[in-house]
Amino acid sequence: MTTYDERASLTDLTATVERVRSSVEGVIEGKPEVVRLSLTVLLAEGHLLIEDVPGVGKTMLAKALAKSIDCSVRRIQFTPDLLPSDITGVSIWDQQRRDFEFKPGAIFAQIVIGDEINRASPKTQSALLESLEERQVTIDGQTYELPSPFMVVATQNPVEMEGTYPLPEAQRDRFMARVSIGYPSPEAELRMLDVHGEVSPLDDLQPVAHAHDIVKLIDAVRTVHVAESVRRYAVDLVAATRTHPDLRLGASPRATLHLLRAAKASAALGGRDYALPDDVQNLAVAVLAHRLLPTAQAQLNRRTAEQVVEEILQRTPVPTGAQQHTYGGLGQGAPAYPQQPPRRI
Repeated sequence: MTTYDERASLTDLTATVERVRSSVEGVIEGKPEVVRLSLTVLLAEGHLLIEDVPGVGKTMLAKALAKSIDCSVRRIQFTPDLLPSDITGVSIWDQQRRDFEFKPGAIFAQIVIGDEINRASPKTQSALLESLEERQVTIDGQTYELPSPFMVVATQNPVEMEGTYPLPEAQRDRFMARVSIGYPSPEAELRMLDVHGEVSPLDDLQPVAHAHDIVKLIDAVRTVHVAESVRRYAVDLVAATRTHPDLRLGASPRATLHLLRAAKASAALGGRDYALPDDVQNLAVAVLAHRLLPTAQAQLNRRTAEQVVEEILQRTPVPTGAQQHTYGGLGQGAPAYPQQPPRRI
């Protein structure tokens, strides 16, 4: 049962996230939905893949998020000559101790920025697989735990760009969500000229939250209630990708889990202790599209994975029956949607 003190702490932590969001939005002009998705992935214990053309602020978004939180940050510039040991670390022979000493790689940080991840070779890309999923690194038979919170924010150029290696399906599936920043509006670009014209706003960016605050908020997100109908709705959406005629590879069970975790984080960002179908709908494209592979015929017809997910959202029935949710000792069995508006914390 949730106590009053625990509810108050969740409110305080939600205010902390608002400070982080305001800090990042001061650097990334005119993209509040992108910033919100980044925070959703952070609170859902996922990893974010930012894909777009050069120069739209992919790396700046990752840096702004990292600098807004007082935690350890490492940046990896992926290049064709980057080695797996540069990421994970290596054991070096110590002459004085007459033993091997482990030198941690760049992955040993709470927020890791992987810049242009698809410019490294597939061998180097695969060095991230264990850390992305299991939050640990194994070197020479020894397993090393990664710090908490742990998030990888990777940027990549479209695969049609020269000198890039497409990420394998197994690695794309480990990223909770993919986002494209897109070009700014003319008004936002004018503001960007004023703000970024003389100095970079990253230079003056100060942390507005501590790592232990994020850990507490992640723990609070785990307690968000998800009704049976909402869970089944998420399962139906994912299952539809596996039978769609325009897809030769549908979403995995990991995608269902990521969609549910992201929906819980979205609910917490909205000040709710329960998830709604809207949370699942709003995140479906970002969480599912990058995992899907269209058929050759769909590619000839210029059908994208995002369009397929939008079609599935339109065809899949949305749960509308009266559901029950509980928050502490208040209103046991109180009706949720649509009989009353969502109750805010």
